[in-house]
Amino acid sequence: MAEVQSFDNLLAFRNLLKASVDNSTALALALDKTGPRIAELDQKLTFLEMAIRPGGSKNCTFAAVRDHISLALGPSAAVLKILDSIRELEKSLLSDSLLHSDIFSYISTIKQFEDAIKFLTANCNLAIQWLEGVIQFLEGNSVADDRYISKVKRSVAILEELQATGEQAGRNGELLSGAFAKLEISFKQILTESSAPLSFTNSSSPWTAEQAYNAALPLPGPILRKLQAIVEKLNTGNRTNSCISVFIEVRSLNAKNSLRALDLDYLENAVEKYDDVQDMEGCIHEWSKHMEFIVKCVLESEHMLCKEVFGSLASGAWTGCFAKIAVESGILLFLRFGMSIAESKKSPTKLLHLLNIFSVLETLRMDFNKLFGGESCNEIKTMTRDFVTKVVNGASEIFWELPLQVELERRSSPPSDGGVPRLVSFVTDYCNRLLDDNYRPILTQVLRIHQGWKYEKYEEGLVTNQIYSIVREIAVNLDAWSKAYERKALSYIFMMNNHCHFTSLKGTKLGNLMGDSWLNAHGNYKEYYSALYLRETWGKILASLTQDNPDSSPKMRLMAFNEAFDDMYKKQLNWVVIDESLTNKMHKLVVQALVPAYTSYLQKYRVVVEHRSDVFYTVQSLETMLNTLFKAKQVKYTSSTIGSHLTGEQRNAVIDQLRFTLTAM
Repeated sequence: MAEVQSFDNLLAFRNLLKASVDNSTALALALDKTGPRIAELDQKLTFLEMAIRPGGSKNCTFAAVRDHISLALGPSAAVLKILDSIRELEKSLLSDSLLHSDIFSYISTIKQFEDAIKFLTANCNLAIQWLEGVIQFLEGNSVADDRYISKVKRSVAILEELQATGEQAGRNGELLSGAFAKLEISFKQILTESSAPLSFTNSSSPWTAEQAYNAALPLPGPILRKLQAIVEKLNTGNRTNSCISVFIEVRSLNAKNSLRALDLDYLENAVEKYDDVQDMEGCIHEWSKHMEFIVKCVLESEHMLCKEVFGSLASGAWTGCFAKIAVESGILLFLRFGMSIAESKKSPTKLLHLLNIFSVLETLRMDFNKLFGGESCNEIKTMTRDFVTKVVNGASEIFWELPLQVELERRSSPPSDGGVPRLVSFVTDYCNRLLDDNYRPILTQVLRIHQGWKYEKYEEGLVTNQIYSIVREIAVNLDAWSKAYERKALSYIFMMNNHCHFTSLKGTKLGNLMGDSWLNAHGNYKEYYSALYLRETWGKILASLTQDNPDSSPKMRLMAFNEAFDDMYKKQLNWVVIDESLTNKMHKLVVQALVPAYTSYLQKYRVVVEHRSDVFYTVQSLETMLNTLFKAKQVKYTSSTIGSHLTGEQRNAVIDQLRFTLTAM
C-alpha cells in the first residue's frame, strides 16, 4: 500500500512539473532557447519515474525514493515560477514606455530582473544538488538500470545549462546590455536638455559670494537625482565609462558656450602685437573679469556637478571627469595669456600689469586649491605654479631695478622748453600708483613672498625706502639736466617748473610719504629759482633804463631797452611754465617789474618818445607781449593716471626707453 502511495506522489510531481514547463516554454526560448532543454528535462523526469517503478532493486524502499524526490520538487518548482516572472520583466525592459515615463521604475525593473536571474541560478543549483542525490541513491540501491540513471543525469545537465544561461544573462546578456544602453541614451538626453550656458555680467565689480554660489548651482534637484540613479545602476554593471565620456562631452560644450559670448580674441594675440601699453592694460582688465567668471562660476559649477553625479563611484572618477572639462573649457588658454605677459620684455608698466595679475590670482587662490588640488589636475596645477613664480619674480626684479633705471636716464637731454621731463612726470605718477591702496598691499605681498623664496627676512618699510631711492635719483637727474642748458635763464625756468611739479604732489600718496618739510622745501626752491630767473632776464633789461650812463642819450637807452626786450621775448617765446597759477604769477611779477619803470621812463622822456614813436613799444603793447609769455603749446602734467598726460607716441617713447634700459641691465 505504501509503495502505491509513493508511486502516486511521483506521478503527481511529474504532472505538475510538466504543466509548469509547458507554461514557461515561450520565455525559456527567449533566454537563449533554454526552453527545449527544460522540456527535455521534463521528459527525463518521466524516465526517472519509470526507473523507480516496482520491479527494481528489492533492497530499495519507495519511501527513501519519495523523500529524495520531494526535496528536489521545491527548487524545481521555484525555477519554473521564476521563469514566469522573468518573462514579465523582460516585456517591461523591451518596452520604451516605462523608460520615458518613469526612469526610476525602469531602473527598479532592471534590478528586479537581475535579482530574478540570480534567484533562478541559485534554485537551479539547489535542484541540481537534490537530483544528484537521487542519482546517487538510485546508483547505490540498484533501483533502476543504467539507462534510466543516464536519463536522470541528462536532466541534471539541462538544469546546469539553464543555470549557466542565467549566470550569463546576469553578467552581460543581450537583454540586460540593451537595458543599460537605453540608460546611457537617456543619461545623455536628460543631461543635454538640462544643460544651459551661464551668462556673464560685464561688471567692473568683482563677483560676490552670493553671485558665485547662485551661478555655481548645478542642475535642478529632480534632474540630478535621475542622473545619479542612472550612474549608480550603470556602475553595478561596470558601464560608467561611456556615461562619463558623454558627461565630459556635454558639459565641456556647455562650458565653452558660457564663454562664447565673450570677446576672447585677445587671448590668442601675442603680447608683441600690442603697440600701445594702454591696449594691454585694457586686455588685462578684461582678462581679470573673465578669469573670475570662468573659475568662480563656470568651473565651480562643473566641479560641483561632477561631484554630485559621479561622487558615489568608489574609483573617484569624478575628479578626472572635472579635470578634462576644465581643460576643454579653456582655462589653460587663460593661464597661457597671463604667462605671455609675465615672459614679455621688462618695463615699468609691466610691473603694474604683473601686480594686477597677481591680485587676480590671489583672489582666486582658494578657488584654485579647491578645484585643481587633485592629481587629475596636475597639468593645470603645474602651469599655475609656474605662472605665479614668473609673476612674483618678474614684478620683484622690475621693482628693485627702478632706481638704477632712473639713474641711467641721466644721460638723456632735458626738455628744450624748460618744462618737466616726461620721465619725471611719469615716475612720480608711477610712484603714486605703487603707493595707492590698490597696488601697495599687493606689491608688499609679492615682495614678501619673493624674500621668503630666497630665505630672506622681509623688512618693514622696504617699499618706502625704495620709493625714497627713486625720488632721490630723480633729484640728482634734475641737477644734471639743469646744467645742460646753455642759457641760465632757461635752466632756472626748468628748475622752477620741476620744483613746482613736486610741490603739486601735496595730498597725493607720494607727497604724504615724502612729508610736509620736503614739499615746503620744493616750494621754497620754486620761489628761489623764480627770483633768479627774474634777475637774470628782465632785471638786466630793466637796468638799462634805470642806470644812468653819461655816454648814452635817453633815446639810445630807450632803443637799447626795446632791442633787448625784443631779443629776450623772442628767446622766451617757446619757454613754458607748467602750472597755470605759476604762469599768472610770473606774468604779474614781470609786468610789475617792467611796466611801471617803462611807463615812468616814457613819461620822463616824452619828447623823445613822441619824436620816434614808431620804433618804441607802447606801454600797452609791452604789457600785452609779456602776458603771452609761457603760453606756448604745452602738455598738462597733472594727471593722476600713469602715462595719461602723454600722447600715445610720447608715452610709448618713455616706456620704450625705460624698457630698453631695463632689458639692457
